[in-house]
Amino acid sequence: MKKLFAALILCLAPVGTAAAQDLQPLKIESGDAVHEFQVELADDDDERALGLMNREELGQDRGMLFTYDRPQRAGVWMKNTLIPLDMLFVAPDGTVVSIAKNAVPGSLRTIESGFAVKGFLEINGGQADALGIKPGAIVRHEALGNWAPEEN
Repeated sequence: MKKLFAALILCLAPVGTAAAQDLQPLKIESGDAVHEFQVELADDDDERALGLMNREELGQDRGMLFTYDRPQRAGVWMKNTLIPLDMLFVAPDGTVVSIAKNAVPGSLRTIESGFAVKGFLEINGGQADALGIKPGAIVRHEALGNWAPEEN
């Protein structure tokens, strides 16, 4: 009976919500400010394809970091994405090279990085402006190779 109950709970769990154990620390250094986030990492084709699709909300200090094995031009869309997002495109050294602001939920328009990037960070739409994050800011995360152990 306990197994049946546990299976039923799993079937009723919301689809597309982040599991807390998957969250990793990330910092954005912008001017004199440091903004701390907890992010999910999308570092393979399946994770990158799913991204933040079907999510009804994203916490203010949450996001998803998409990374590639080697720098490349990134092109993404908002198909099946329910919330507006800011996309911070990140060079191999962690520098934000461009920002796509308030990407429209459900849009099939391709959003391009414009540069070869190591990856990109998705956060709530409007948050980059609210926090004063601009190109030139530095994104720090272990997957980018610029997170020092003492920063944990």
